[in-house]
Amino acid sequence: MSTDETSQAASPMPAPPSDAEMEELRQLASIFLPHSYKRSLQAYPEKQSAKFAHYTSADAAMQIIETKRFWMRNAMCMADYSEVNHGFELLKKALSVETGFKALEAALDQCASGVARQAVEIFDHHLIAIRTNTYIACVSEHDSKEDLHGRLSMWRAFGSAGGTRVALVLSVPWYSSASWVLNVTFSPVAYLSDSEVAAEVASVIENVRANAKFLREVDPAKVLATMFTMLLTATTCLKHEGFAEEKEWRAIYEPTWAPPHSRGLMECSTRCVNGVPQHVYEIPVDVRRSPAFADVDLAQMFERLIIGPTQYPWPIREAFVDALTKAGVQEAGARVFISGLPIRT
Repeated sequence: MSTDETSQAASPMPAPPSDAEMEELRQLASIFLPHSYKRSLQAYPEKQSAKFAHYTSADAAMQIIETKRFWMRNAMCMADYSEVNHGFELLKKALSVETGFKALEAALDQCASGVARQAVEIFDHHLIAIRTNTYIACVSEHDSKEDLHGRLSMWRAFGSAGGTRVALVLSVPWYSSASWVLNVTFSPVAYLSDSEVAAEVASVIENVRANAKFLREVDPAKVLATMFTMLLTATTCLKHEGFAEEKEWRAIYEPTWAPPHSRGLMECSTRCVNGVPQHVYEIPVDVRRSPAFADVDLAQMFERLIIGPTQYPWPIREAFVDALTKAGVQEAGARVFISGLPIRT
């Protein structure tokens, strides 16, 4: 480990929330983020870990394995250039109607006066940064039926221009102190229509009314933070309903207001992706950086790697087995598979 890594790993970090605090945060999430909360319970039925696949180029996957870093790219550089704007427009429409923000503000004022208005004002203040300075890493829920071949639609979605593609399958824990230390939000994408977003807002309003006693007893700062998270995730994790088969989840990072300890661990670098020079933030999945990353170390999370349709499957497989072994993955040779889907590359 380098001197910089040692000093960063030893720098003071906030203590993770206690079990009681986590339960309080989960109840707040169930109130203000009902869709996300329900999807989380579905993905994590045992509240332990769930499998996700990161479909990417063979080159990018090799860099992830060798460096133990996941790239987070600016949302403006994603394949769908309207990633953030689409969610914002749906949210704005849902909160502009009479049953939207006014009703939500009235309900919440009965529990934490002024919090709804304050959350919106903070969100508006950061809107430009949210639109232009949001960094995202994407994964897809992985079904065991896809263990051998991956998902056909995902291979096709990438096309052949970028060369060989692979699926890096990881077992991601229900909760990790790493997300707390890094100030990273991990959320499912919602594929909702206009009417469904409006219904979601109505559900939040009813939840606030039904949980008024609980909300009166919670620190207003926590209620404010949760409502702001609601606005943020609605903007960054709402996607056109036509993409629903992707079953996407997103890790979201906002460097604009990240705490110092987070900025010390989330390294920013300039990379050229598909010919476009851009900043990327790198999520460390390496226990050597901090004990907080023990359960998200790449070797700990790694489940399997599936090589997509390619003309050179066996040389690629050999290279990945070697890289994974060096990264500390046990029995790597038995965990790298070649997709047998008969499609052209």
